[in-house]
Amino acid sequence: MIKKMPIEIDVRIKEIIQRNYNVKSFRLEIADWVDFKAGQFLQVGLPGDPKLKKYLSISSSPTEKCYLEFTKKLTQSDFSIALEKLKSGDKLSIQYPFGKFTLDESFPKIAFLSGGIGITPIRSICKYAVDKNISIDIVLIYSNRSIRDIVFKDDFSAMSRAYPHLRVAHVLCEAERGFKCTVGQIDASVIKNEIPDYPERKFYLCGPPQMVEAMRKILTDELGLSFEKIVMENFQGY
Repeated sequence: MIKKMPIEIDVRIKEIIQRNYNVKSFRLEIADWVDFKAGQFLQVGLPGDPKLKKYLSISSSPTEKCYLEFTKKLTQSDFSIALEKLKSGDKLSIQYPFGKFTLDESFPKIAFLSGGIGITPIRSICKYAVDKNISIDIVLIYSNRSIRDIVFKDDFSAMSRAYPHLRVAHVLCEAERGFKCTVGQIDASVIKNEIPDYPERKFYLCGPPQMVEAMRKILTDELGLSFEKIVMENFQGY
């Protein structure tokens, strides 16, 4: 089997979308044919400084044509500060695709456990499943501090309405009246409650390394799942 080499190209920013108070999506103009798998990531290089490069998940789906989208939590890092100064029409360089955090369509039931900005590749995979109408039963447990931290809230609401095989369960540290969620953190009891058939599922974990490892331990040590049924993606930094 021949391994595909990543593509490296210069692109222009097509659109910038504010997802919440500190997260933005950057849509990049690209040809109609885009060769990547939902859940993969790219390397973004910013103009002016060759050191301003970062690996970021692709948040768009291969079914969304004529653009690639990455979504970034904006912090006080040099990369974030430089990125936030860019506007529509500006150029940057990208190299893609990378990663194996991709959908195994042979599994009839899957589950995602995610927190914060770790939702980006999951948005790509879920959008792909919805657009392709793949009959895979999907449950997402998504953890955040508060409702204002949720990324792609409207997107997942729309996908859940359009695709009966997708269910989203929110876990928040801070409850808000009128918003359905579990208050606290993702633990074994939350997983059992939201996913009673968890032994039948393949699990995808995405988020900060400490969270991913904690979720992995819950699944293997407390719930008895085999390591082979777990796919992990660590976000090393922002």
